[in-house]
Amino acid sequence: MAGLAALALWPGAALAHAVLVKSVPAQRATLAEPPPRVELWFNERLEPAYSRASVTNEAGAQVDLRDGAVSVEDPRRLSLSLPALVPGRYTVSFRVLSVDGHVVESKLTFTVKERR
Repeated sequence: MAGLAALALWPGAALAHAVLVKSVPAQRATLAEPPPRVELWFNERLEPAYSRASVTNEAGAQVDLRDGAVSVEDPRRLSLSLPALVPGRYTVSFRVLSVDGHVVESKLTFTVKERR
């Protein structure tokens, strides 16, 4: 019983939540070619019904194909498809719920540069 009480008081136990560990494209990436998808990997399994992502252009318009979903093969990965993007800066916004019940919301950006 004392072990359970100690675990409850452990600093990391109360702060556990899904953390973005990798993204493709990476945060602040500058790309020569537009990516066909955005993929986000987290350190914990996500609740598919409550995990979403979107990609917007500089004007704030949503440009992804609205098919964002948590992977069946890897419940820590959330991905969505993109059309052929024009050069510019894009923002990936995500809101995920991990299986531990914590909601995480954040953004990252990437840029598609002009072709020469």
